[in-house]
Amino acid sequence: MRLQISQSKNATSYYVVKTVKINGKKTNKIHKKLGTHEELKGKLGDDKDPREWAEEYVRQLNRKLEEGKEPDVIVKYSPRKQIDKDVQRIFNGGYLFLQQIFHELKLHKLCKEISQRYKFKFNLDSILSRLVYGRILFPLSKLATYEESKKFIEQPDFKPHQTYRALGYLAKEVDLVQSFLYKNSLKISTRNTGILYYDCTNFYFEIEEEDGKKQYGASKDHKPNPIIQMGLFMDGDGIPLAFSLFDGNMNEQLTLKPLEKKILSDFELSRFVVCTDAGLSSEANRKFNDKDGRAFITTQSIKKLKAYLKEWALEPTGWKLTGTDDIYDISKLDEMIEKTDEKNKEKLRSMVFYKERWIKENDLEQRLIVTYCIRYRDYQRSIRNSQIDRANKIIDENPSVIKKPRQNDCKRFIKKTNVTSDGEVADKELYSIDTTLIKRETAYDGFYGVCTNLEDDISEIIKINRRRWEIEECFRIMKSEFEARPVYLTREDRIEAHFITCFIALIVYRLLEKRLNEKFTCHEIIRELREMNFKKIEGEGYEPVYTRTDFTDALHEVFGFHTDYEIVTMKQMKKIFKITKCK
Repeated sequence: MRLQISQSKNATSYYVVKTVKINGKKTNKIHKKLGTHEELKGKLGDDKDPREWAEEYVRQLNRKLEEGKEPDVIVKYSPRKQIDKDVQRIFNGGYLFLQQIFHELKLHKLCKEISQRYKFKFNLDSILSRLVYGRILFPLSKLATYEESKKFIEQPDFKPHQTYRALGYLAKEVDLVQSFLYKNSLKISTRNTGILYYDCTNFYFEIEEEDGKKQYGASKDHKPNPIIQMGLFMDGDGIPLAFSLFDGNMNEQLTLKPLEKKILSDFELSRFVVCTDAGLSSEANRKFNDKDGRAFITTQSIKKLKAYLKEWALEPTGWKLTGTDDIYDISKLDEMIEKTDEKNKEKLRSMVFYKERWIKENDLEQRLIVTYCIRYRDYQRSIRNSQIDRANKIIDENPSVIKKPRQNDCKRFIKKTNVTSDGEVADKELYSIDTTLIKRETAYDGFYGVCTNLEDDISEIIKINRRRWEIEECFRIMKSEFEARPVYLTREDRIEAHFITCFIALIVYRLLEKRLNEKFTCHEIIRELREMNFKKIEGEGYEPVYTRTDFTDALHEVFGFHTDYEIVTMKQMKKIFKITKCK
C-alpha cells in the first residue's frame, strides 16, 4: 500500500493505492479515498497536518499487512456498467479439499516419475488431478472434463488432446500406481489390512461387437451390451486397496486369485482374512486362503448346502446367543415376543441366534455358522410380499412381458398353465401365483450362512462379514455418483486408464469421507463440494457464493484452512494453494 496525492486546480486529494494483477498485468487500484486536504484539515483540526496524518495512516496499514491483518476490501459496482463479455466470473473451490488429499498421497511426484521415465513434456500432474477431481465433482467424458476443469480456480495446464496421450502412459503403469497409492496412503491414514474384502462387478459399453476384454457376459446392469469385469479389494476400513480388469465373459470366481497374488507380491502383505460373498466363494478360492497364515470368511447359501447340513441348519432347536450357554428353540420366538412387554419386543426381534459346526469336504476343513434373526426374517418377507404384489399386477395388466425371470425377479412367482383343471388343452396361457415356490422360499426366511476357517469368536466373525456392504457401496459410488458407466472408450489402454482414474477418485473420496468421520452421506459430500463456488473480484480476491453449512464448517476444521470468509483475498488464496499442495 502507498499514498497517492492527486492535485487539481480546486483541491488536493489523498488516496491509498495498491498494486494488483489483472489478467496477468500489474496495475494500480485505489484501495481507499482518504479525502481532500481541506476535508481532512476540518476533521483533524490545527494540531495535525493532513499529509503527515495520511502518511502515518498508510504506514500503520502496511504494518498490519506485515502482521497478517489484511484490511477490509472495498468494492464498487456501477448499475450502469455492463459486465465484461466472455469473462468467467464464477469458479469452483470445492476441488481444493480433494487436491490436498491428492498431494498428500504424493501423486504429483508419481506423475513426475512417470514423465521422466517416458520423457514427455506435457503436465501429467495437471491432467491426472483434473480427471480425478472431475470424476468426483463433474463426471463427464475426457474432453468435457477438460472444459469443466476451467471452472476450477486454478486453470488446467495442458491441451485437450494431451489427455488421451496421458491415458496411454497411465495404463502402462497400472501396477505402479496401485502399489504407490497403497504405500503413501499408509503415511496419511491407518489401513486395516488384516481384513480384506473382495468383490467383482462389471461395466457395460455402448457397442454391439465384442473386442478384447469387452465381451458378452452376465451384466449386473442387465444391459444387452459387451461388458468388462472389475475385481476390487478393499481394506477393513472401507478404503480401496487394489483392482484389476478381466474379460466380460470370464467366470468371476476365477478373478480373485490373480489379484490377490498381486497384492501378496506388490504390497508385501501376507497374513490377512479375505471376506467375499457367496458368488465368489468357490472351493478353490477357499483353499487358496487356507494356507500361509491367510484365512477366509464367506457367505454360504443355505439352499445350496447338502441335504443333511440343510436339515441341521433349518432345525428350530439347538440355537444359542453369544454371551450365554442357554439353548433356544427359534420356532417359539414369535410366541415369546407376544408375551414380552413393548419395551423388550424390539430387542428380542433384533437378537441374532446362531448354531455352528465344523465340516470337512475334499480336504478342506471349515466352520459353518448359521444365524437367525426375526427382524431379518420380517425384512425378507416384506420384500417378497412387495414382489408378489408386483407379480399380481403384471398378471392383471401386462402378461405379455412375462418371460424367463432372473433369480430375484418378481416374475419368478408367476406360474404359467397351458392345461385347464379338467386336463384339457387351454385356449390360451393362464397365469397365476406359484404358492408352492413361495412356501419353499419362506422356509429360509431369517437364516444366514457363513463359512470360515477361523476359530475366532462368532460375534467377531459376524461383525466382519456385515461390513461387506461397504465394498458394494464402492461399486455403487463408481457407477452412480462417478458415472463410470457406460464406458465410451475403445482402446484397451485407455479403458484401463479410465478405471485407474476412477480407482484413484474412489480412494481420494473415501479418505475424505473418513476424515469427516462418516457424518455425511456420499450425495451430501459431492453436492456441497460441487456447490462451493466463488465469484472472482478482479484485483481483490474471491467472494464465496455458497451457503455455509455444518458440512462446510466440518470441512474447514478438518483440512486446516478457511474459504468461508466474506472475501478470500488473493494473498489468502495463494496460501491455500500452498497448503493444498503440501508446500
